Amino acid sequence: MPRGTEIAAEFLVAPFVEGTPGPHVTAAVDAFDAHGLTVELGPFASSVEGDLDAMADAIAGMVRAAMSSGATSIQLRVASSADEIPIPSIRDALDDILRMAERETGTPAADWNRAEKQRVVRMLDERGAFLLRGAVDDIAQIMGVSRITIYNYLNALEGE
Repeated sequence: MPRGTEIAAEFLVAPFVEGTPGPHVTAAVDAFDAHGLTVELGPFASSVEGDLDAMADAIAGMVRAAMSSGATSIQLRVASSADEIPIPSIRDALDDILRMAERETGTPAADWNRAEKQRVVRMLDERGAFLLRGAVDDIAQIMGVSRITIYNYLNALEGE
């Protein structure tokens, strides 16, 4: 890429709570601001475009600033243009949420007991996983229960 080439980046700093970004998210955005780059905050990821050299320096600063301000992870995609950044699938989102649940429980999905399954269903519901078409069937299969069991867990949540 020749000098002065524009590139694009998309990033997600976790944990992220929509509407109330923590200091780790603010630090990430500030790192780009310090290089004259404007970040567009989005519900699933934030995006920024700029000169290759400025972006490279800003990305390094963003990682340092976000992690030292409490970030637990950073997902980053960089491409020659915003149109070239791969778009994750809905299925990828469900897989990511389930991996997060395994980390939070400290147990692989195959080994979850009933209480952990109920806790994970609550967490998945709070994160919108059941809005995805086919999610109930997929989650039931992963947990080794019937879809009726998942619906029973969801109904119990509504009753609380």
